[in-house]
Amino acid sequence: MKKSIFGVIVGNRGFFPDHLVAEGRTEILAALEEAGCEGLCLSPEETKLGSVETLTDARKCADLFRSRADDIDGIIVTLPNFGDERAVADTLRMSGLAAPVLVHAFPDELGKMSVSDRRDSFCGKISVCNNLKQYGIPFSLTSRHTMPVGGVEFRGELDRFAAVCRVVKGLRGARIGAVGARPAAFNTVRFSEKILERSGISVEPIDLSDVFGKAEELADDIPEVKEKIAAIEEYCGADAIPQSALGKMARFAVVLERWMAEKNLVASAIQCWTAIEQYFGITPCAVMSMMSNALMPSACEVDVTGAVAMYALTLASRAPSAILDWNNNYGGDPDKCVVFHCSNLPKDMFKDFRMGSHEILKDTVGEDKAMGACAGTLKPGPVTFCRVSTDDSAGNIRVYLAEGEITDETAGTFGGSGVAHIHNLQGLLAFICREGFEHHVTMAYSRVSRALYEAFTTYLGWQTYHHGG
Repeated sequence: MKKSIFGVIVGNRGFFPDHLVAEGRTEILAALEEAGCEGLCLSPEETKLGSVETLTDARKCADLFRSRADDIDGIIVTLPNFGDERAVADTLRMSGLAAPVLVHAFPDELGKMSVSDRRDSFCGKISVCNNLKQYGIPFSLTSRHTMPVGGVEFRGELDRFAAVCRVVKGLRGARIGAVGARPAAFNTVRFSEKILERSGISVEPIDLSDVFGKAEELADDIPEVKEKIAAIEEYCGADAIPQSALGKMARFAVVLERWMAEKNLVASAIQCWTAIEQYFGITPCAVMSMMSNALMPSACEVDVTGAVAMYALTLASRAPSAILDWNNNYGGDPDKCVVFHCSNLPKDMFKDFRMGSHEILKDTVGEDKAMGACAGTLKPGPVTFCRVSTDDSAGNIRVYLAEGEITDETAGTFGGSGVAHIHNLQGLLAFICREGFEHHVTMAYSRVSRALYEAFTTYLGWQTYHHGG
């Protein structure tokens, strides 16, 4: 994984103690390095103490940030003392960067409140934020108003801010592939390309006939296809799958991956039934599972906004994401339900995993044309749920987020499934129904709802409901 690169603005105000600025600069750069991040900061040779206090300092810092504009994921404003609020805001404005900004302030210590040791960063942070608001610069805050940079708590702040930055940077300019037309019976996955485009997310369509035609042109014995067959066998275990079906899966995968690389796509949404089964002779579930497991999310039923949500979760968690149905009640427990798909879930989410025929479609298209579905039980653990949707009437993107856990219970069904526990699940389900959200939800094994909420609301301007947040 690429390490996060943060521009660092060290604030200073001359009549507060200089030694706190020098120490604070050293401490925050060390904290970033310990967290596996790179801090890009002025040196003491470039400005007084490597800090930003004057308009000249602001210009130098802005020039530094512009020189690494493509590399910088976010900007951290740190205040070892009160800081100069104008210089901080001027730096951000002159840099021209639209990256997320985290405002941090060092705490004063009781017994060290004399003129020679007091920081007043507590007060200075309010002034900095006031100026950022005046300048129209969005920003994030640490969970506590002041905070030392050593230890676990600040490391958690860095991890969360890095996730915010990955989501914002990743979604701005994201390109999603739409493979085939949505199934006619699924009005629920309608979406607006134009609304997505306004947030910088583009959709690249391809007709299934183009995929089938290119796949038919490939032979099973060419190196690229042979390597993909071997990869599928290693990933899934393919003892129950005829060699002819494996060859079709591999050719389908090769065509899809070539197209995605050519079009610079980060995720896909595929018309997974029933044309692929009827006219090409496989279910694409295993191929989609492999892509999602490799952090290139692939959503079912041409659910493009579902793919956007999967990609956001993957960016935030740096882990595979899946698309699921809110599918069944779990007995009489109001805070539990069964989440299910038939399925293309990534392998890393299962506690047991196998590939076979598609249980729903095999009676319709024939078992020989329904090979490739992934089945098993989801492993227990904490999870985040996310749904992204376009609202054509309001002309915006809206989202809901929730956290919960997959329990160690089983649903006793086919496909890929698990039992989810969410506090006040009935309230969440009522919200989903009243607001007209889709039956699909996306999920990743990580607690990243706070980071996603910050990215969606503060920087992307999406209407977001955070269940229990």
